[in-house]
Amino acid sequence: MRRAAIATVAALLGAGAGTAGWAVSDQLERNNDFCNACHLEPERPLHEALRREFDARPSASLAAAHAAATVDGRHDPAFRCIDCHGGTGALGRLRVKVLAGKDAFWYGVGRFEEPDGMRWPLWDDDCRKCHAEFAGQSWQGWGPEPFHARSVHNTALGVDCVECHRAHGPGGDAGGYFLHAAHVRAQCARCHEEFKEEEYR
Repeated sequence: MRRAAIATVAALLGAGAGTAGWAVSDQLERNNDFCNACHLEPERPLHEALRREFDARPSASLAAAHAAATVDGRHDPAFRCIDCHGGTGALGRLRVKVLAGKDAFWYGVGRFEEPDGMRWPLWDDDCRKCHAEFAGQSWQGWGPEPFHARSVHNTALGVDCVECHRAHGPGGDAGGYFLHAAHVRAQCARCHEEFKEEEYR
């Protein structure tokens, strides 16, 4: 009986702490500076290079172009890191919170290492919460019609948004959503023989 009572109290305390932690982190992550608050040796901020690129003007990447844009209908209209990296829906949010909790634990015990890539790439839903359908445009004259104007190249594409639209990393065509030609051709070649790498050497 006593063990059951202790287990119940522990479960309630754990649930309360988890709920409070979730709510507090929801507030903190709205600030881009919080996302870069961790320092790595020797006192190097987390994602320092990515933050410089994100804040750069004129925009040199897709992420920076988002940062320079505004969000309609919000008190703070600026884009934030969490707008893309916060997860969409209950499962997406849970995924982000679990990863953040794991990273916080390893940072707290002094064994955190800055990742060199995304362990869990963005889902299409993370992009589609703002870009439900894609108007599309012909990029660098590829094809007779805008790329996303064909339904097979729109929401039925079967290729994740981030497989072509790499958000971070300067370069690419600013007029074409900062797409990198060689990278995109490699994706096109998955379905179209004419885009095989050897065709462009």
